[in-house]
Amino acid sequence: MTNDTAPLPGGPETAEPPAPVPASRVPELLHAAVAAVGGVERPGQVRMAEAVCAAVDEGEHLLVQAGTGTGKSLAYLVPALAHGDRVVVATATLALQRQLVERDLPRTVEALHPVLRRRPLFAMLKGRSNYLCLHRANEGTPSDEGEGLFDPVDALGGPTGKLGQDVLRLREWAEETETGDRDDLTPGVSDKAWAQLAVTSKECLGASRCAYGEECFAERARERAKLADVVVTNHAMLAIDAIEGAPVLPEHGLLIIDEAHELVNRVTGAATAELTVGAVNRAVKRAAKLANEKAVDALQAAAENFHGLMETAQPGQVDELPEYLGYAVAAVRDACRQVITSLGETRDKGLTDEDAVRKQAMASAETLHETADRLLTGSEYDVIWIERSDRYGLGTASLRVAPLSVSGLLRENLYRDRSVVLTSATLKLGGDFNGVAASLGLPGETRLPDTRTPDGPAAEQGEDAPPYWRGLDVGSPFTYPKQGILYVARHLPPPGREPDRPEMLDELAELIGAAGGRTLGLFSSMRAAQTAAEKLRERLDVPILLQGEDTLGELIKAFAGDAETCLFGTLSLWQGVDVPGSACQLVVMDRIPFPRPDDPLMSARQKDVEARGGNGFMAVAATHAALLMAQGAGRLVRAADDKGIVAVLDPRLATARYGGFFRSSMPDFWYTTDRNQVRRSLAAIDASAPPVKPR
Repeated sequence: MTNDTAPLPGGPETAEPPAPVPASRVPELLHAAVAAVGGVERPGQVRMAEAVCAAVDEGEHLLVQAGTGTGKSLAYLVPALAHGDRVVVATATLALQRQLVERDLPRTVEALHPVLRRRPLFAMLKGRSNYLCLHRANEGTPSDEGEGLFDPVDALGGPTGKLGQDVLRLREWAEETETGDRDDLTPGVSDKAWAQLAVTSKECLGASRCAYGEECFAERARERAKLADVVVTNHAMLAIDAIEGAPVLPEHGLLIIDEAHELVNRVTGAATAELTVGAVNRAVKRAAKLANEKAVDALQAAAENFHGLMETAQPGQVDELPEYLGYAVAAVRDACRQVITSLGETRDKGLTDEDAVRKQAMASAETLHETADRLLTGSEYDVIWIERSDRYGLGTASLRVAPLSVSGLLRENLYRDRSVVLTSATLKLGGDFNGVAASLGLPGETRLPDTRTPDGPAAEQGEDAPPYWRGLDVGSPFTYPKQGILYVARHLPPPGREPDRPEMLDELAELIGAAGGRTLGLFSSMRAAQTAAEKLRERLDVPILLQGEDTLGELIKAFAGDAETCLFGTLSLWQGVDVPGSACQLVVMDRIPFPRPDDPLMSARQKDVEARGGNGFMAVAATHAALLMAQGAGRLVRAADDKGIVAVLDPRLATARYGGFFRSSMPDFWYTTDRNQVRRSLAAIDASAPPVKPR
């Protein structure tokens, strides 16, 4: 995941940064890069490249909405490479990371070489647990879950179980892979299998102590990143870098965040912790191998008590831990403290992999201790709730804690000492950037001044001043009013809580029939998607694929390869489907995807906004739903000759006061509530559609 070009003499760690290329030459460089990747230069792409260059030169931060087809990757890579300082690019999806390091960066580097007179280095960097651990692959797995992996065995002594087979394949792959990156393993393996041969940063022995430190895949990736001019990473690594205070990314002068609409959710996920019965029980098993008996007994007793209480715990937000639950959590915390102390004192008990066992046990105890202490401290900036999962009929419950908001965290840690460019196809909601900007830690009022000093606006601000930013919408190369229709089924009754909506299913069946299949069904819940698939499979003579019945990649491949096929699913389909051409000509949303009323975190955030005098519904629930609808509607037109209809089977989009906010957040399709017009349009599009070519 890196280019092999040797660095210039002296290396990027000792040499002075190369002189930046004048901004006037950026359009020339962009033209060369676009030609190198076989693309077509777009006016919006040029505007974005010039804006990125200006933001870097003047020390500003930039929000850029760039519609599908703009070519935003090159629009930020070219000025970033021309600037000469180290750049970190953080993305949300594996697909974009791969596109950058396997296609865009290699070609762009070569295209710009004649002007830059150098070939900038680039590398990909992920969290440690994304790389296979050679110590575990070669020395065995010091894991309570590893016992019995290879039992039973076949006639040749090999494992017959799926988990054992996957672990064996991983060990064989360790001998041949150059990166050790999980995403380079094809076909993949389950999370449980991967966990046998991977470690977290807390479980790692450290390169200096590990026998395989010099060969370590994770360490090699970090070394490549230190030498690289462009480091491609993910939002999770960016979140860890911001949250933990200890830098995991190399120093850099420019940060580019692609798919920025996802950043708040990713940072929230990284800052969320949970206390589960399973995690406490695992800690007991791991501690028993090295900790003293008194500490292990205390943790075992705490685990049993916590388990008993969580079996009957009711889900929902907890403003303050009940006394009985507080005692149980405190017992877990104090027992973990004893285990940590004991592990620091005890030594060899005859285990050949004692260091690895100790690190794993210590990591479990420390993580539990930190989470329990956070739950007991009860910060006003945290939300605590009990969550119950009945996915496997176990009725297990967990205690979870998440930040009420991450905007302050981002404002304090993201925008200092560097320019930040945030870009996505969906950053403007209701016609402006302010809602999304505020969630990203960029207050709306700081975008207003237009007076600049020779050193740029940043020089005018004190250390505690809010970050200065600008918003830019470069549009899209697509003519949305001519390529698509936004249809709202105004005649339907408003949706209730039940997923079985007979009138909605009738409407959906008619639309699919008129389209001849070719339908991506986006549902607000998995239960609603399953109900629709079950009912319509009985009524329609077209294949209906359902998320969860196969891997997402295989489902999308099957959907793209057969014009009559429909694909139904939930959240990941709203944002993760890219099927240009006639295979997808109807995108259906069953309802406005507001967060569940009983979602503890969203409810707490909404109440917090209201307590400060704001509109909690619009700031939280409506913003959440509008981002999803904008992303969902963006699944329809993916190429210049795509045509089709986005159908929203929720009349509130046409009748409610907030309907205009949602419609103005979506692509500018031609808008109608005329069901007959839509059926005629679908039939015409179906009749004129070219045959689908298998992907």
